[in-house]
Amino acid sequence: MPARPEDGELKSYLTHLECTACGKHLSAETLHGVCPACGGVLYARYDLSKLRRDVEPKQLTDRPNTMWRFFELLPVLDPAAVITLGEGGTPLSHAANLGRSLGLPHLYIKDEGLNPTLTFKARGMAAALSKAREMGVRKVVVPSAGNAASAAAAYAAKGGIEAHLFLPTNAPDANKRECVALGGHVTLVDGHIGDAGRAAREQPSLADAFDLSTLREPYRAEGKKTMAFELAADLGWRMPDVIVYPTGGGTGIIGMWKGFQELLDLGWVEGPPPRMVAVQAVGCQPIVQAFHDGQETCAEWPEPRTVAQGLEVPKPFADYLVLRILRESGGTALAVSDDAMRGAMGQMAAAEGILPCPEGAATLCGLRELVSRGLVGSDDTVVLLNTGSGLKYLDLLE
Repeated sequence: MPARPEDGELKSYLTHLECTACGKHLSAETLHGVCPACGGVLYARYDLSKLRRDVEPKQLTDRPNTMWRFFELLPVLDPAAVITLGEGGTPLSHAANLGRSLGLPHLYIKDEGLNPTLTFKARGMAAALSKAREMGVRKVVVPSAGNAASAAAAYAAKGGIEAHLFLPTNAPDANKRECVALGGHVTLVDGHIGDAGRAAREQPSLADAFDLSTLREPYRAEGKKTMAFELAADLGWRMPDVIVYPTGGGTGIIGMWKGFQELLDLGWVEGPPPRMVAVQAVGCQPIVQAFHDGQETCAEWPEPRTVAQGLEVPKPFADYLVLRILRESGGTALAVSDDAMRGAMGQMAAAEGILPCPEGAATLCGLRELVSRGLVGSDDTVVLLNTGSGLKYLDLLE
């Protein structure tokens, strides 16, 4: 059981799926990947009006501090189907030392490195694999730059699901070893995550496996949106003003935005949703280029290269959603160098006791750029998303 049902039986208010591109509604009782009409990303939708009448937010936050305390807003219908390793409930740390140096007294770090398998990928895979198991899936395929594969392997092992993982040959050694130890079937592919995805989809022996690629199914984003719920709850049911997020495939930024919108619809928070800032690497910045060029989708980035493998995504599948969110929120997109990321790993660690992954360190680099441009100020509540632990990247600290 993912949470104690003191207020009665746990119940998800999931009603249907909705295409973010064409608006088509689909049954949530059927297994879906992308929209069958147009290939767009599918969102899980909930009966928020009924939930608002039935539930007070305190009932959820009084439960054990994992992401499953928000069961009513997650897509698994049967609590017995939940696969959990204790994901979620990560700390929101007041970064007072960094804040003083930047003139930002309300600076926070959401430290996702304390999740199972040491990254925020645990949230998405817990939700997606729990729902897949509930719907009878017994084999999944996951192309990944590294951390998503590790999380998929862990939750598949816990849930008795066969996991086939396709990683670039240059994926971190820690991820490769982790996937094998967790019982995953690992295939290494020359190139980047896009090449791994193509190889996975072209593998005839996996035609019967459910594809858990980033945003090619509806439920990984549902796990990621719980970061928004936790941020709002930890801030006293207030919105932060700015979220700085390292953006590869974009599931986190999409999930959080969806989560904030649901909280607004429920009336549990007030004020405008946060300005979302996407940070990418100089060596792979398709979102940044498309945002500043005024485009609605990205061109594929040629020869992507960065030490932050999570940012090495040459063309995000849900690029249109990420770009839409950045503009609707009044946010922006910027790119930072690998050298700056390496330096920021140690700087965040020395200042705040949090050793970030290079992607998480990129948010500190991006924040400095925002401050220099006058895009954030001393009155703003700013959250940096550290998406994983630097313990998986000790070679970058040498």
